[in-house]
Amino acid sequence: MKIAILQCDDVLEKLQPQFGHYREMIRQMFQPFDGPFEFVDFNCQKGHFPEDIDSYDCYITTGSKASVYDEEPWIQQLIQFVGQLDRHKKKLIGICFGHQIIAMACQGMVEKSPKGWGIGIGVNRLVSTPDWMSETKAELNIIVSHQDQVTTLPKDTRVIAESDFCPFFMVQWNDHFLSIQGHPEWNREYSRTLINERRAIIARERVEAGLDSLGIEPDNRLFTRWILDFLKV
Repeated sequence: MKIAILQCDDVLEKLQPQFGHYREMIRQMFQPFDGPFEFVDFNCQKGHFPEDIDSYDCYITTGSKASVYDEEPWIQQLIQFVGQLDRHKKKLIGICFGHQIIAMACQGMVEKSPKGWGIGIGVNRLVSTPDWMSETKAELNIIVSHQDQVTTLPKDTRVIAESDFCPFFMVQWNDHFLSIQGHPEWNREYSRTLINERRAIIARERVEAGLDSLGIEPDNRLFTRWILDFLKV
């Protein structure tokens, strides 16, 4: 399986020796599963995008500290590229920022949430179980780090997981787009480090609650299994 990673940000330089890069975290998600998987990286922030969309079996985004409504040329280019993937029914997995990019490309809406930062482990209810899922559970626990949220969905979408904090946490948009507001590629130590890095911009009570939540085991492997299930549809 040939997978194109659409890189939309990178780990802070001072944290890279310990945690590497986001594109490497994406690769690590798939390590527990039988491949073979071939990954090709495209740095969207530098305007790098695949020239031949038929060369890849699947596309997957990284997250980003940028907002999808920022007037940056590379963000507009990414939205247009996702629209092209949609028109050609190419499989795309959107992670966090990518979840929101899909919303923008599909005529949804993304806004900064008045609820503030979502950090730590997001605990979500499964409200839908598509036939393609080979394994299900009542809750989906995934690391989160975001202020923006998808606030309006277009027609013909299916919410799979939700919470009171994030009603559109995991969404199937059609037969070829699947996305999540969380970070199934992150581990808890990286989340803990990033939360502490952001103490100056996040309320103390939210920081402490986020750190406490990291005692919950994230369902990273389960979500990656769902990606592979979805790609078989």
